[in-house]
Amino acid sequence: MRLSQRIDIDWRHMLLSLIFVACLLPEVGCSQQPMGESLYTIAGGDPNRGRQEITEYGCASCHTIPGVTDADATVGPSLAGWARRNSIAGHYPNTPENLIPWLQAPQQMSPGSIMPNMGVSEAAARDISAYLYTLQRNPSHFPWW
Repeated sequence: MRLSQRIDIDWRHMLLSLIFVACLLPEVGCSQQPMGESLYTIAGGDPNRGRQEITEYGCASCHTIPGVTDADATVGPSLAGWARRNSIAGHYPNTPENLIPWLQAPQQMSPGSIMPNMGVSEAAARDISAYLYTLQRNPSHFPWW
């Protein structure tokens, strides 16, 4: 093998390795990522408490939620990039005025929805909403694609 061919192969191998590592970066340390700014200010809502309450109410059993440890389920939709979504369950505009009651009683808002009523209090719904509105980007989307 000529030297020029070997350099070309080494360069391609290095490039593929870098791409592989770049693809893994959004997944590594997800639970340690600092929260971004919230799209909305939610009266009485605390995004730090909301992240904890997401675990306490079992949201991670069904959803993938960036920043929440072990929240990688696929029963319900991923909540990555939640703040930039247009709707809640395809029926309601994605606003705090709709999200808070949705978290409290999804079956009353959309009977037959796969999302169960989990007994979320109004205070917890405000906290969870405050956290979800910090999720402004989807880490699985890369800017160059």
